[in-house]
Amino acid sequence: MIQSWKPAQTDSNPVIVASHLNHYFGEGELRKQALFDINLTIHAGEIVIMTGPSGSGKTTLLTLMGGLRSAQEGSLQILGQEIRGAAKQQLMQLRRKIGYIFQAHNLLTYLTAKQNVRMSLELHDEKYESQNIDAIATEMLTVVGLKPRIDYYADSLSGGQKQRVAIARALVSHPQIVLADEPTAALDKKSGRDVVEIMQRLAKEQGCTILLVTHDNRILDIADRIVYMEDGRLADRPDAVAALE
Repeated sequence: MIQSWKPAQTDSNPVIVASHLNHYFGEGELRKQALFDINLTIHAGEIVIMTGPSGSGKTTLLTLMGGLRSAQEGSLQILGQEIRGAAKQQLMQLRRKIGYIFQAHNLLTYLTAKQNVRMSLELHDEKYESQNIDAIATEMLTVVGLKPRIDYYADSLSGGQKQRVAIARALVSHPQIVLADEPTAALDKKSGRDVVEIMQRLAKEQGCTILLVTHDNRILDIADRIVYMEDGRLADRPDAVAALE
């Protein structure tokens, strides 16, 4: 039984606020609107799942919220900063506070699991310069159940193990927000469940916010709230679950 509709016990401070957000691709006669008047507030500590049909704009919205694309119309505030029209330097600093988990893992196959996680720490060198980042990376991989595989190269790991490395990499620097795009899409039922439960547990322990895009209705119960997107428009309603069944 889905329990996502109970009020979440979260911090009252919003970390993501989209107001009348519109987004377009192309120019001139080829210009096509992808997002229509998006209004969404996500609070600190909340786990929000965004679902809906393929091509409905979910990934586009996720990339805007992660500062990977520039917002074009409306307002988008991330961690209290307005990022519409933000300078590259501002977006770069913001991205350091966000963890990203993608369906394709995006691991560097010529590096070991530990080296992939270390890379995230090295991007925060001013924060970890006095600490042993090797030990921190090892500890995080141990937390996600990969201690026996820390020195394995990424291309020798299974799909579920790669996704665990991706989770460790995203969370090792204690980001304030984690954005996950179809993290279970290529995984079997057990591996997928393991992955999202690790994300859920670590997020709650670290107090970070998760926005997770998925088509996988087997994992909806981890959410504090579910929002549904179709044709570039959002609707936050219980029948989002029924739409997947």
